[in-house]
Amino acid sequence: MNDYLPPPAPPRSALTLRLWLAGFGLVFNAVAGWLALRADLVWLGVLLLVLAVVCLVDFAWVARRKRRGDPG
Repeated sequence: MNDYLPPPAPPRSALTLRLWLAGFGLVFNAVAGWLALRADLVWLGVLLLVLAVVCLVDFAWVARRKRRGDPG
């Protein structure tokens, strides 16, 4: 009887998924913030635009890590 099992797949980083999610969050929050400002919901618009800036920083950070050669 042969008990040979193939080697496990190498672990993968979730950087690509994080990059996609940060990009989606950036676009969604920027558009929703702009629409909220147009609807005179200033506090909501500012909050969403701040979140868009956070997503932009995260996007840039993950893109930098991927360019550096981190797996994922």
